[in-house]
Amino acid sequence: MSIPSTAEHTALTMERILYEVKRVVVGQDRFLERVMVATLAGGHLLVEGVPGLAKTLTIKTLAEVIQGAFKRIQFTPDLVPADLVGTRLYHPGTGEFSTSLGPVFANLLLADEINRAPAKVQSALLEVMQERQVTIAGQTHRVPHPFVVMATQNPIETEGTYPLPEAQVDRFMMKVLVDYPTDEEEAVIVERVTGPAVQVQAVVSTDELAAMQRHCREVYVDPALVHYAVRLVSATRHPARHGLAPLEGCITYGASPRATIALVEGARALALMRGRSYALVADMSDIAADVLRHRVLLSYEGLSRGLSPEAVVDQVLAQVAAPAQPLQTQRAA
Repeated sequence: MSIPSTAEHTALTMERILYEVKRVVVGQDRFLERVMVATLAGGHLLVEGVPGLAKTLTIKTLAEVIQGAFKRIQFTPDLVPADLVGTRLYHPGTGEFSTSLGPVFANLLLADEINRAPAKVQSALLEVMQERQVTIAGQTHRVPHPFVVMATQNPIETEGTYPLPEAQVDRFMMKVLVDYPTDEEEAVIVERVTGPAVQVQAVVSTDELAAMQRHCREVYVDPALVHYAVRLVSATRHPARHGLAPLEGCITYGASPRATIALVEGARALALMRGRSYALVADMSDIAADVLRHRVLLSYEGLSRGLSPEAVVDQVLAQVAAPAQPLQTQRAA
């Protein structure tokens, strides 16, 4: 059965978007693919990596390619919620108030070093991420659509940082780890930065991207694949029930139902980017580590044994049986 033209169009469009971004950003293929998945699925992304790995450049370039509004917030300990969402301004001349909207009103929002902000600021961002709206002086203001938050945190410096609350970490669809480039990639980076500036071309508008997001929700996910996602997430909560008795006592908290939703939505987006109108097991297993790593909280016993969330996810994927590959003909049946 041929792929519907809408799926073909979306896959080709996302390929063009990725091509334009890679004209500026060198390497980081996995990271860029996850950015595309989050954008298509309408989820938020938490990125962890040392400074200088083109995290800011990536989302800024993506904003140019999709013709969307881009805002960057440098999180610092003295930040207050009004610096994010906006505030009410009083005009003495007229005796009236006006609303000044904050930088969260953008299509692509970069929250740089998010773990440097205090709890009040992180809570203010939480409503925006979940509800896509802010409340100022009793009035509700919707953020632009589409709306994607990419937050970064520095893993090598902990002085002056605040741990992210579990409730906020759970709002991120995926957590991606960004590593150093290879020697060859770094040489290309130097050439591009020191050479003439590259002008990227706009590929789609925000309205077209919103339409592709709606089409992404129509990608077929077999019920067996949904149950597979449920079992993967359940294995992080009750490992002994799924044949992972050695992990019992090593996990304080497993993944929430948001992880199951993110697995399904991420598999849909990845399948669509790969030119299919139906998701496969490979789509879900490819993003499982990114979806689950920040939602698995290890106990002291697990940490003492040298476990990491990634190691737990690897064991879960190896133990939980995957369903048979759902066929496209099953959908017609």
